[in-house]
Amino acid sequence: MKVVFFESIHNTQDYALENFEAEPLLVISYFQEKGRGTDNKDWQNADQALACSLVFTDIPKPFTKTLIPLISGNSFIKTINNLQLQLKWPNDILFAKKKIGGILVEKEIKGKTINNIVGIGINLNHPEKEAWWGDLQKFKMHLRRDELINKIIHSYIQFCDNGISNWQELWHAHCVHLKHEIKIKQNNKVINEGIFLGINDDGSLNLKMDNNKITKYEYGEISIEGIY
Repeated sequence: MKVVFFESIHNTQDYALENFEAEPLLVISYFQEKGRGTDNKDWQNADQALACSLVFTDIPKPFTKTLIPLISGNSFIKTINNLQLQLKWPNDILFAKKKIGGILVEKEIKGKTINNIVGIGINLNHPEKEAWWGDLQKFKMHLRRDELINKIIHSYIQFCDNGISNWQELWHAHCVHLKHEIKIKQNNKVINEGIFLGINDDGSLNLKMDNNKITKYEYGEISIEGIY
């Protein structure tokens, strides 16, 4: 794996895409001038933060685009080893019901090659926050960012090599909205609502509606009352 480190960068995802060649590439930065999230939404980077993007050509089995953010969330929770951290489907990391990080999965097709880019952004200390933003200042993670990076990537590689037999159980244990009412949104429009019953082995969610019918969703956004 090739590793490139920056104190500050425009965007780790863009750099990874533009500079990827024939080997896995990891781009790390403590600050992004123009971070982005899902659907090209702005990601407001904190002064003390962590952003990294990993790009590779082949998605290891049983990875899928839907599964990658869930596994990455698990890896981060295991790295921090704190029961107070929470996960929101499909790609948000929370502390005290506020968003402290997110996972962005993108694809780029070049001829017969598919480049997969996994980005992780974490707010370690964010003094100027919107009401729904959080950080990890309480845990003083900014004092050992390099150790945090190392553990996240090591956990990720371990999964690629060996898999994780109980990954769904771990994800459910930290899910902030398990058995809660949620709304499914696509293109910023609510298309359905019901009770979140958990995730399947492909990363999709199960939604129980008022008529007790259960519908599966493989992608989209969700909103939960009382959480940003």
